[in-house]
Amino acid sequence: MSMSRKGDPWDNAMMESFFGSLKTEWIDTGYATEAQARMEVFKYIEMFYNPTRRHSALDYLSPAEYERRYEARQLTPMAQAAWC
Repeated sequence: MSMSRKGDPWDNAMMESFFGSLKTEWIDTGYATEAQARMEVFKYIEMFYNPTRRHSALDYLSPAEYERRYEARQLTPMAQAAWC
C-alpha cells in the first residue's frame, strides 16, 4: 500500500528493503499453516531484525545497540544529530 501519490516510487523504499531482507534471510517456502508463517515473521522481526541485524543507516549498529548507546549518550555528535 502506497502512502503518497501514484508515481512516487521512493515512498516504499524502506518497506521494499525490509521485505527483501525478510525473504532472503529468514522465510522458508513451505509453511503448513498461516499461524506458522506468522510466527516465523514475528520471530524474524522481534528476535533478529530489531535486536541483532546491523543497519547501514545506523552506522552498522543493530537497532537495539543504537538505542542502548543513545540512552547512554555514547553516540558521536554526528550520529546524535542524525537521530533527531
